[in-house]
Amino acid sequence: MSIKKIEDFLDEHHVLSLATSCGGELSVCNLFFAYDKNTKTFVVASSEDTTHIQHILKEPMVAGSVVLETKSVGKIQGLQFRGKFELLSDKSLKKLYFKAFPYALAMNPLLWQVNVEYFKLTDNRLGFAKKFIWNKP
Repeated sequence: MSIKKIEDFLDEHHVLSLATSCGGELSVCNLFFAYDKNTKTFVVASSEDTTHIQHILKEPMVAGSVVLETKSVGKIQGLQFRGKFELLSDKSLKKLYFKAFPYALAMNPLLWQVNVEYFKLTDNRLGFAKKFIWNKP
């Protein structure tokens, strides 16, 4: 049941924050994403010359979040995740990304995927600090 609530939340959003580290150097960035429920995968576009991709090429484990911006404590929703970041090769996932962001086709971006291993959704609408956790089996 928790994965459904998590994926319902992801259906309402399209930007994630991604944190990386390598050799003591930290980086964080924001990326547009498409999410595939079957594979529990985020698909993102990013250039190889960015700091976060340079980190990932050396250390592919990442963490990130997707949040609803609100000042109302009772409406707070936020998702944290961890997973392995790698170059995308699955053609159906490429189609998913370009369906969500058709204008990106003109830029011919390099696509990547985050294979999610852990989700934690906090949803205060269901009670203060109500949490749903999913771990990859």
